[in-house]
Amino acid sequence: MKKLLISTGGGDCPGLNAVIRAVVKSAKTAGGWQVWGSREAFNGIMADPPELIKLSPKKTAGIHVRGGTILKTTNRGNPLDFPVQQADGTWEMQDVTGKLMDRIKSLDFDAVINIGGDGSQRISQALYERGLNIIGVPKTIDNDLAATDLTFGFFTAAQIATDCFDKLVTTAESHHRVMIMEVMGRDAGWIALHAAIAGGAEMCLIPEIPFDLKKILKRINKRYVKGKGFMNIVVAEGAKPIGGEVIGQRSIEVGEKHFKLGGVAHYLRYQLEEQGCQQQIRTTTLGHIQRGGTPVAFDRILATAMGVKAFELVNEGQFGRMVSFRNNEIDSVSLVEATKGNKFVSPDHYLVRAARATGMSFGD
Repeated sequence: MKKLLISTGGGDCPGLNAVIRAVVKSAKTAGGWQVWGSREAFNGIMADPPELIKLSPKKTAGIHVRGGTILKTTNRGNPLDFPVQQADGTWEMQDVTGKLMDRIKSLDFDAVINIGGDGSQRISQALYERGLNIIGVPKTIDNDLAATDLTFGFFTAAQIATDCFDKLVTTAESHHRVMIMEVMGRDAGWIALHAAIAGGAEMCLIPEIPFDLKKILKRINKRYVKGKGFMNIVVAEGAKPIGGEVIGQRSIEVGEKHFKLGGVAHYLRYQLEEQGCQQQIRTTTLGHIQRGGTPVAFDRILATAMGVKAFELVNEGQFGRMVSFRNNEIDSVSLVEATKGNKFVSPDHYLVRAARATGMSFGD
């Protein structure tokens, strides 16, 4: 029997379990494979003793409807830059890919499927260059991977954001308030754009189109007549004013190097009040609510199809590739192509044009 290892790295995402289930079922159908999972990305392989889970059809039955990942995940498992505690108690970041490769070899794994976003796929490419038989599966709610039209988890996040927005509209109207809802997406505005259009927002602020505070204030005032009216704004966490910087802070957690975005909704409220906005402003930050819960049908289907394709690539020995969804077809691209860049909202994207045509402002 050949042995296949699955890893889920980076942030959690609706649909991860559907990929795992699809790989296991495909391996069972093909025969000749055992499937294992590494806990918390590659941390499970690096642990002493290794923390691995044998994945059977029985173990993975029904998990496609569950959010998160049964293998758990982490943002601090990059073998190229891994936190290693020193004798004096301090931490040092080291390249432990050699140890990781030795572990994988000693445990007799023939191939690895690494499910994750852009950071995880850069790790996949580095490990492939070092000789590992590896396949990538794209995962992110941000939908910002350039080599695939869509990533599973995105539509669930957009649906959650839309549901929350719908609830804010009624309270904004009841109190004649300005409601600002902050969503995830890092440097890409896909979640904000979809939620804003679906919810009928008056304004959508995204990273790709820097906003002008004076124009936002002018638009707010236009919505009110003698103090009556209301306004709903969707803002992506990476949005920033013209000439300004994104809002966030550096992580102080060991092994966590991400710049943690967040707080732009509060910043916007403060700036508008400072500039004399007379309307009551309230903010809501959705945060990790967008990552949790049951994946919508489309994400379960896409994740399942990607899991099946990932196993097909493994079974055919086509390593160094990432599963991709393009032109309504499941295909694959090289990991080199997959990690070339990100996919951002073009100011001329058809959804931006549709939003503007229906009266939505982007604060510019």
